[in-house]
Amino acid sequence: MSGQADRQMTFDWGTPPDDDASQPGAPLPAVAGLADRLHRLADHGVFLGTSSWKYPGWRGQVYDPGRYQVRGRFSERKFNDECLSEYAHVFPTVCGDFAFYQFPSNETWERIFAQVPAGFRFSLKVPEEITVERYPDLPRYGNRAGQANPHFLDSFVLKDRLLGPLAPHSGKLGAIIFQFGTFRAAPLNDPQAFTEKLDGLLTVLPTADYAFAVEVRNPAFLASAGREDYLACLRTHGVAHCLNSWTHMPTVGEQLAVPDILTAPHTVARFLLRPGRTYQQAVDRFAPYERVQDPYPAGRDALRQLIDACVPTGRTLYGFVNNRFEGNAVQTLDEVTAGLDVSGSPSL
Repeated sequence: MSGQADRQMTFDWGTPPDDDASQPGAPLPAVAGLADRLHRLADHGVFLGTSSWKYPGWRGQVYDPGRYQVRGRFSERKFNDECLSEYAHVFPTVCGDFAFYQFPSNETWERIFAQVPAGFRFSLKVPEEITVERYPDLPRYGNRAGQANPHFLDSFVLKDRLLGPLAPHSGKLGAIIFQFGTFRAAPLNDPQAFTEKLDGLLTVLPTADYAFAVEVRNPAFLASAGREDYLACLRTHGVAHCLNSWTHMPTVGEQLAVPDILTAPHTVARFLLRPGRTYQQAVDRFAPYERVQDPYPAGRDALRQLIDACVPTGRTLYGFVNNRFEGNAVQTLDEVTAGLDVSGSPSL
């Protein structure tokens, strides 16, 4: 994992600013038009944002460099502590990928939600302590590496350590995403076996109270032989299938063509990678994510198609673009939304 990705995992939050002078003003000129379009879209239930927000490469684009100076030099600590409030002046939502790596503390959540205004929807990934069946054999897992996860799909741990601390902030919550990695071994690489386990979890969760979504990375789960039970399970519980642009998954456009793929009153989509490209290949090619370097027209068209599918039906959409999708998520969203009619008509 790159150093930039590591920074998205930082939990070292300082005291949030509480004086009016430190609060951001109008969005920078580079994103003023984007900010207006995104907030108009949000008025129609279309919440578009990015995967994470702590990218120094966005200084001068989203972030005013002068806000993060200490003694005449850029302060990474100040930037990490405070830039969410400036981000939230441009975007109506974000996906907090950092939550995947450990359960955030109550204090962390308080500091995060204090930085975003009413109407903002903070989305997040469920910690891997719930979604990983067996910990990868990687150094960062320490003595857990390669071991079975005793808390896999543990509803009690999920409620106690995530949903409970989030409850006071429900008014600013967006989607809560269960991201499952690729299951390579039996039984969970079988769509039916996975669905049975998933159903057991969702049955005991307060699915009516949260915008849950499930992201899978086994293409077989959406193949004709395996998807019927999986999608029916999600539909029964009012949980969304998270459409994802990922290395080995069908394209988002192909997923949208699957019958009854929209399973809930809300929809979640994550535009992470161009299919066929690995995470590390994208990092090596695009970092530090200052501009779009490889436009992906089919992916952009899929996002527009998804917006068109959700707005007429009143289905809430949470859509997230990653820097590793094309090179700069902000520019991608700016160019995708520039062609949309956001003048106020219910049909965008």
